[in-house]
Amino acid sequence: MTELITKNLEVEDKLNYELNKKVDSYENCFLSNPISLRLWSSFFVILPIFVQAPWVRLEPISALCFTFIILLVVFTLNQKGSNKWFIVSSLLLGVSGSWLGGCLFWGWLSPFPILHIPVEAVVLPLALIGLGTNWKIGSSFYISSLFGTAMTDITIFLIGIMDQWRQVIAADSETAPLILQKTSENLIQFKSLSIIVFVGLILWFISKEIFDSATINTTNGKALLVSSYVIQTTLIVDGIFIFLAILQPSLSGLV
Repeated sequence: MTELITKNLEVEDKLNYELNKKVDSYENCFLSNPISLRLWSSFFVILPIFVQAPWVRLEPISALCFTFIILLVVFTLNQKGSNKWFIVSSLLLGVSGSWLGGCLFWGWLSPFPILHIPVEAVVLPLALIGLGTNWKIGSSFYISSLFGTAMTDITIFLIGIMDQWRQVIAADSETAPLILQKTSENLIQFKSLSIIVFVGLILWFISKEIFDSATINTTNGKALLVSSYVIQTTLIVDGIFIFLAILQPSLSGLV
């Protein structure tokens, strides 16, 4: 009995040592602080709106090629042999997947909204596999971004403005404002506002549940925090663009 207890204590001490070792290494990583992790996760959600969107319209091929630049940065950081860049490289890997899907769709397939999510999900199988590896932070970023995009598209469909999407993409500079004005009028209907609020509450609840179940001291915890931050940011950004679409249709995120 004494020998068994001693062995159990030795195993427990070893597990505690490995856990503390992991926690200490994470604490030395860039973005190991919750605030910095939130800021950069949110930044990479917002980045496509102000950088990728105009870039891919003007030069879709060069924007698409930038995906490989991101992957090169990930590879370079991973070759440093230090845990300091572990979170950054993993997060950037997830960003590269979102960037790739966005370039493929908005560069060549934007007139076909039904293809939006399938194209954005181009690396979803790899992301799902990544959840079981050390790259789960990046996988969580990509999957959460895809989920947020899907919820946005579902909302657009339920509100009934999916047709305006196709019309605006194909319209000239004179016709587009009229279509956007019609879209704005549809958004302020009771049914539309009810759907928007309902979907918003769902996203808020999901992000809160994920956040409450996360910790900062493990890779799994950081992956959950990233998921929560991405969904929260998506909710905020969508809210801003809905407000702009109602207040000033020409500034809406529909185009």
